[in-house]
Amino acid sequence: MTGAGYDLAVIGGGAAGALVAMHCLARDPGMRIAIIEPRATLARGVAYSTTRDEHLLNVTADRMGWHAAMQGDFVAWLQAVDGEGAADVGHDFMPRRRFGDYLAARLAEAAASGAVVHVHARAVACEDGGRTVVLASGERLHAAVCVFATGNASRPLPLSVPAEIAARVCEAWDLAAIAAIPADARVAIVGTGLSMVDIVLALRGQGHRGPVIALSRHALLPLPHEPTHMALDVDIDALAALPLRARMRRLRALATEATAAGLPWQGVMQALRPHGVRLWKSLSPADQARFLRHVVRGWDVHRHRIAPQVVEALEAMRADGQLRVEAARLAAITADGDGVALHAVAQGGKPARHWQVDRVVNATGIQSRFPVADDALQASLLSAGLARPGPFGLGVDVDGDGALRDRDGSTAAALFAIGSLRIGAEWESIAVPDLRLQAARIAARLRPAARSS
Repeated sequence: MTGAGYDLAVIGGGAAGALVAMHCLARDPGMRIAIIEPRATLARGVAYSTTRDEHLLNVTADRMGWHAAMQGDFVAWLQAVDGEGAADVGHDFMPRRRFGDYLAARLAEAAASGAVVHVHARAVACEDGGRTVVLASGERLHAAVCVFATGNASRPLPLSVPAEIAARVCEAWDLAAIAAIPADARVAIVGTGLSMVDIVLALRGQGHRGPVIALSRHALLPLPHEPTHMALDVDIDALAALPLRARMRRLRALATEATAAGLPWQGVMQALRPHGVRLWKSLSPADQARFLRHVVRGWDVHRHRIAPQVVEALEAMRADGQLRVEAARLAAITADGDGVALHAVAQGGKPARHWQVDRVVNATGIQSRFPVADDALQASLLSAGLARPGPFGLGVDVDGDGALRDRDGSTAAALFAIGSLRIGAEWESIAVPDLRLQAARIAARLRPAARSS
C-alpha cells in the first residue's frame, strides 16, 4: 500500500488533515489521498478527541462547518443524527466531541469512493523534495504533494522536573492522567488559558473535591463570548494602516464606545475575526515583535473567548474557594515529602511564594517553536533544507497559500503546511475558520497539478 503513488499525502489526521482532504476531494473527487496518522480514528486530533461533554466548542453550532460557505452544516448534521429537536441547538455551544463526530462523518462521506487511505503510521522524514514520506517502519510512501497537518504539540514546562516527582506531573491534554487524579488531591495548574479551562472542567465533572490553583505570570483568564456573535462596524483598512500602539489605542476606544452604547465589546473582536492574517502581516517586524512581548496575552484572552456557561462554572468554583487564580513567575518545582512544591520568584513588590500540592498539570499552551524538540519529522525538514523557521522562530516560513519556503527562501512545489505551523507567518492559524480557509487555498493551489503519474 505505501509503495503506491498518491496524488496527495497528508501527514496528520486530525481536524486540519481532514479539512485538507475534504477540500481537495470537493475539487477533485478522484484524487488519491493518503492520510498518515498513527491514531485509530481520523478528524479528531487533540481538541475533538475529548469524550467529556463539558468540553465545549468556543462558538455556537450554527457557525461551525467544514466549509466557510456551509456554516450551518454542523447543525444540519446534528439534526440528521439526533432528530428534529437538534434544529434548536444552533445558538448552543455544543460539546467538542460532537464536532469531531461531524468531521469524521463528513470525511467518510467524501472518501466513500475509496479515494482516501488511512495509513496507520508515524511519518519521520521527507525525501525527494517532499514527494517521498519515510515512515517509522522504514517504509516509503510516494505522493505528488505533501501537506503537513501535524496539529498542536504541548509546550513543555519552563522548568525541569525532578525524576522523583515526574509521575505527579502530567500534561493538560492527557485526559487519562487527569481522570486518575485523586478526588481530594491538591492540584496546581501551570497556565491560565484554554487548556487550564479544560482541566478545571474535567476535574469538576469527575467530582473533584480538593483545592485547585491556576498559576500564570499575568493570571488572565479567557473572557466570555457574547452569544449573538454581533460584529460591530470597524474600518479595517484604517486599522491596518496604524502601527501597533495606535492600533491598540483605537481598538480600546472602539470597545469603550460600544460598551457606552449598550453594545457588547466582543463585537469589536468579532469584526476583526475574518481579517486576522491581514492585520498581522500589516504590522512591521518591529511591531510584531513588540506584540509578542507585550500584547499577546491580553490579545489572546479577548480573541479566544469561551462559552458564557463555562465562565459561570469557573466563577462558581472561584466563589466557593475551590479554584484560585494567581499571578506568579515560577522559579522551580521540587519534591516535598510525598508531594510537590512550586516556588515563585518575588515580583511586583511581593515576596517569593511557595505552594505545596499533590499533582501538577502543565497547561502552558501550544508549542510554536520550530523544530519541536524530539520531533524527527520536523528535524528532518530542517536538516534537509526543505523548511526554515518562520518569523521569530515560530512555526515554518510559508507563502500565502501555505507552501513551505526552503532554507534559501525558495517556495516548495510539493510541500505545504496547515495549522499551527503557520503561526509565525499568519498568527491566526489554529481555529476552524482559519483551518478551513487554509485548506481551501491549498486545494485551489493543488487542483491543476496534484495528479501523480
